[in-house]
Amino acid sequence: MKSLIVKHSNPEGLFNSKVYSQVVTVSGNGKTIYIGGQNAVNSEGELVGKGNLELQTKQVLENIKIALASENATFNDVIKLNIYMVDGCDPAVGLKAFKETVSELENPPLITVLKVAGLANPLCMIEIDAIAVVEDR
Repeated sequence: MKSLIVKHSNPEGLFNSKVYSQVVTVSGNGKTIYIGGQNAVNSEGELVGKGNLELQTKQVLENIKIALASENATFNDVIKLNIYMVDGCDPAVGLKAFKETVSELENPPLITVLKVAGLANPLCMIEIDAIAVVEDR
């Protein structure tokens, strides 16, 4: 019997999306992983994709993958993403990069997308933070 239960749902009366869930409930014995806002800076400290939202999004997602792997987790364990996108950026470009990098997930996470005037690094166009849950091992 599983000691951790993660339930993704789209309750009747709310939009049922293949890209994100409306509600995630976690119960049982598990570990929660909080990943701080990731931007398009690579391991060398260099900005990837200056002026290119698609390349920046791919680097951000790669950074999140690395952070998840450090805790033996994958995007399948992510239950919540907060996406901060500089005003004027096309969310469809970011979604395309997400689909290409992460592909379809059996249980998509909750997603909040915020348009912001700017980020801490003015060359960054997108920043994403994540919450994941894995079974205690």
